[in-house]
Amino acid sequence: MFDLTPFRKRKELAETLFNTELFKDILGGDLLNELGMNIRADIKENDNEYIVEAELPGINKEEIVVEFKEDVLTISAQKQKDLDEEKENFVRRERRRGKVSRSFYVQNIHSEGITADYKDGVLKIVLPKIQDSGTDAHRIEIK
Repeated sequence: MFDLTPFRKRKELAETLFNTELFKDILGGDLLNELGMNIRADIKENDNEYIVEAELPGINKEEIVVEFKEDVLTISAQKQKDLDEEKENFVRRERRRGKVSRSFYVQNIHSEGITADYKDGVLKIVLPKIQDSGTDAHRIEIK
């Protein structure tokens, strides 16, 4: 028989059984949210190009790597965060690290013409289209 408990009720039950505040403390607070454990992206297409806009809030440009190889666009980011906290008679010092990556399969792209720009937590990548796909691979500079 199927379980007919509404989704809302299941979520409330899960939050009761698994105290999310406890897991936040154990897993590093907002680092999971900062890295998102995934990269949210919007992809637009017009006659000449694809435009990928990926959200990477809290990440520095230097921590982002964009590569295009064998018709696969890969966006990855690695974050290292230091936290110093002083309370009463003790000092807590933590280092948090995390890495996220997302890949998109995109055919018929002129890889030499790919551009990337990072501003206000949004990475914008423009992938110009061509008629014949190439097999060249290279790293894309972020402006």
